[in-house]
Amino acid sequence: MSSRRPVIGIATALEIASYGVWVGGPCALLQFSYIESIQRAGGMAMMLPPDPLLVENPDEVLDRVDALVLAGGCDVDPARYGQEQHPETVGLVPARDAFEFALLERAIERDLPTLCVCRGMQVLNVLRGGTLIQHLPEVLHHDEHRRNIGTFDGNEHDVALVPGSLPAQAAGGELTMTKSHHHQAIDELGEGLVVTGRSTQDDLAEAIELPDASFVLGVQWHPEADTSSRVMTALVDEARQRISVVSS
Repeated sequence: MSSRRPVIGIATALEIASYGVWVGGPCALLQFSYIESIQRAGGMAMMLPPDPLLVENPDEVLDRVDALVLAGGCDVDPARYGQEQHPETVGLVPARDAFEFALLERAIERDLPTLCVCRGMQVLNVLRGGTLIQHLPEVLHHDEHRRNIGTFDGNEHDVALVPGSLPAQAAGGELTMTKSHHHQAIDELGEGLVVTGRSTQDDLAEAIELPDASFVLGVQWHPEADTSSRVMTALVDEARQRISVVSS
């Protein structure tokens, strides 16, 4: 078995941010909890900032990683699923959309182990021809999926997972406590995808998978924010097994 750590490519946000004495400049950003989660699972994180050349040729970077993670963040441009922009749909970043859609499409074609977190799950659904609810409070009449903006504290809720499904195997059970922070979610499900996890509170789709793939999982919650979560470990373990098969 190979002793090297699996390399997990993780797409970054592209935002205007300030740090130190530098104010209001464009930055490739990623919450460090993603990095720590990958490292705890025994992987090596490789941050992937938006790159227009990789939009044209994703293989240039996918050749160098053993798995892919799409992280949470800004809203997906609703033009990608044929809708007008809702007033609550904000912070659109076309360069990030273009990059992540290209990476994900090619990763699926290559059957690369892939985990799509929060926004990432929405990207997966839209890529497959699905649509999104642009502002959950208008449909659910509550904001329990993002009770406290800017923190995961107090934003926990349970998700019921289909027995034997990929998320149930990854989470280690059929009921999992999750930390969420989202105001959008799946509406029409994309082609080939299956909903395998729903909120116990309101039946909202919270986990999807692509059964035709070896490991393509979307979760609406944030496993990286929960040190007890096994979801990232499941991804890294899948990548490690691929390395072992190739090296044997």
